[in-house]
Amino acid sequence: MPKRILTLLALLFAFGLVAAACGNDDDEGGSGETSESTEAAAEEVAETDEDAAADEDAAADEDAATDEAAEDEAMADEAETVVDVAVASGEFPTLVAALQASGLDETLAGDGPFTVFAPTEAAFADALSQLGLTAEELLADDSLSGILTYHVLPIEAPAETVLTLDGQDVATVNGATVLITIAGESVQVNEATVIQADIVASNGVIHVIDSVLLPPAS
Repeated sequence: MPKRILTLLALLFAFGLVAAACGNDDDEGGSGETSESTEAAAEEVAETDEDAAADEDAAADEDAATDEAAEDEAMADEAETVVDVAVASGEFPTLVAALQASGLDETLAGDGPFTVFAPTEAAFADALSQLGLTAEELLADDSLSGILTYHVLPIEAPAETVLTLDGQDVATVNGATVLITIAGESVQVNEATVIQADIVASNGVIHVIDSVLLPPAS
């Protein structure tokens, strides 16, 4: 075969090899670009999922806060007044009966605030004995309302507040005042001693005392 033809064939073969090599490089480059695009898309999807999850968490937190606020409001609406607390305790039947007989139960069911000095049953028994009255006679007595309102302050005075009133005359709903005195750990309202403090209600507080407070004679 002529030498010139052999040379031409060799050149064509070499060119074919070069073209094949370039084709392989293009394939590899395209594959790399495709892989990078796939990874980028996956990252974008992951970020979108994270954002969606964060939004869901935020919405859940907001819903929980709303539910908690609603529960607090419902509890406030259902909170017991000083009268409700006195009735529910079962420890003050004479006081509750007196409040109901005088109509003051409705007053003390209001917004308040009130501080009620609640005599025990023993205290009422002693007072009835001293007054020479039966419970029924006390409930029908015209002075009942004045006696009861003498046990109520038109403020909310928990124990920590009462302790600041040592030696002071404090006005009651009755209009007359009671004297608060502190002796050691003993708190006295006139001659009565507080034997249990801070029974909390929605519209005030109750302090239990060991004797009935009788207002000064008009």
